[in-house]
Amino acid sequence: MPLIVMCGFPSSGKTRRANEIKDYFEKNTERKVHIVGDGTMRIEKNTVYAESPREKNVRGSLKAEVERKINKEDIVILDSLNYIKGYRYELFCLIKHTQTPHCVVSMTTVYCLTSVEVSSAWNSSREPKEQYTQEILDALVLRFEAPDSRNRWDSPLFTIQQEDTLPFDGISDAVFKRKAPPQNQSTLSQPLSSTNFLYELDKVTQEVLMAILNAQKTSIPGDLITVPGTTDKIEYTRSFNMAELRKLRRQFISYTKLHPTENIGHVSNMFVQYLNRSLN
Repeated sequence: MPLIVMCGFPSSGKTRRANEIKDYFEKNTERKVHIVGDGTMRIEKNTVYAESPREKNVRGSLKAEVERKINKEDIVILDSLNYIKGYRYELFCLIKHTQTPHCVVSMTTVYCLTSVEVSSAWNSSREPKEQYTQEILDALVLRFEAPDSRNRWDSPLFTIQQEDTLPFDGISDAVFKRKAPPQNQSTLSQPLSSTNFLYELDKVTQEVLMAILNAQKTSIPGDLITVPGTTDKIEYTRSFNMAELRKLRRQFISYTKLHPTENIGHVSNMFVQYLNRSLN
């Protein structure tokens, strides 16, 4: 079933539009519609978005709740900023992994496009406890990575401006008539194909860590670290310590044990991609 991802500046009308979409589908289909977002989780926005670790934890909780809500009947709307390109890509990978014979998921992005001035004015008109501080709002706008329909994880993309009426027919077609993205090797769940898989997984990920630790001795922020055996490179933005890398390695191994790949040669690239998303 569909995942509809709202996206936009703080106070750009995302929740209002999410509720309009919910009302439309509840009136015109027999499906349940679940909204998952900052409001449903009752987060303190100015506290969460002021601290990167807290914000990252909230994004993880939202993604986990989306995964719990997805089933073969319902529609899920993720009503949050969703302003990080890498996070929208993670959601795209999540729905590709969710495909089963009984649950086919598609992802549609609705981008609420407003100017900074309009968002700031709308923010000021809210109840004080619902407002972003101007400092937090400005920081989030500065970090915002706009969706781009040329990216497969942002397509289909519906860009909605302040006075626009939602294109309900178009969204409905994207939700119900568009084919779900095919699974690829990194998201397809498969049984362990070799008794040596866990050994190779442990060996390959350890080799990646050692390559990073050795390379960063002569690297400066902004460099790209080449890891032997991979086509992807590590974005070196700061010094990485061994404890941090080991923790991410354990997390990656735990996930890959449950969703192994038939080609161990893909693991190095998958691990590098995972590290880039987690470290930067």
